[in-house]
Amino acid sequence: MGTEETRLVVVRGNSASGKSSVAAGIRDRFGRGLALVGQDNLRRIVLRERDRPGAANIGLIGMTARYALDAGFHTVVEGILYADRYGEMLQGLIRDHRGITRCYYLDIPYEETLVRHATKPDLEYLTQVTDAHLRDWYRERDLLPGDIETVIGATSRQEETVARILRETGLDRLAPVDR
Repeated sequence: MGTEETRLVVVRGNSASGKSSVAAGIRDRFGRGLALVGQDNLRRIVLRERDRPGAANIGLIGMTARYALDAGFHTVVEGILYADRYGEMLQGLIRDHRGITRCYYLDIPYEETLVRHATKPDLEYLTQVTDAHLRDWYRERDLLPGDIETVIGATSRQEETVARILRETGLDRLAPVDR
């Protein structure tokens, strides 16, 4: 799947850990030719589905990433993506991708999750998602098996994390593709 030139980046972590902001930062810095496959968009918006084992969004995320890579797009898959629910799909993507693949886990302590959550600009979301929800969803170091993820801690600022991922994947040395 994909080509030897395509890059697959997986960004995982708990709610409010900065996954979506990091993924958007990667795309903003890279430019055209990079697909964002966001768990929240496909699960909550496209399918309006709850996050549960065996849910349809798991396959949709995998199929969307595969399609983008096969079409020549560098691809960032981002979301909470619990290891026990999404791990098999993610490991299949990693195994099948012919290009460079890098996986990152944003490791943010629960207390920092609460602080970051409170800064979200969407007031409707803030009233719907409470501290109790965040506590229920939080999984400490929910890493994929096989030591395949680079763990990035709370002290790494968003700009530093984006620059690191661009450098480690080689995206900082590639030209965007104007499609």
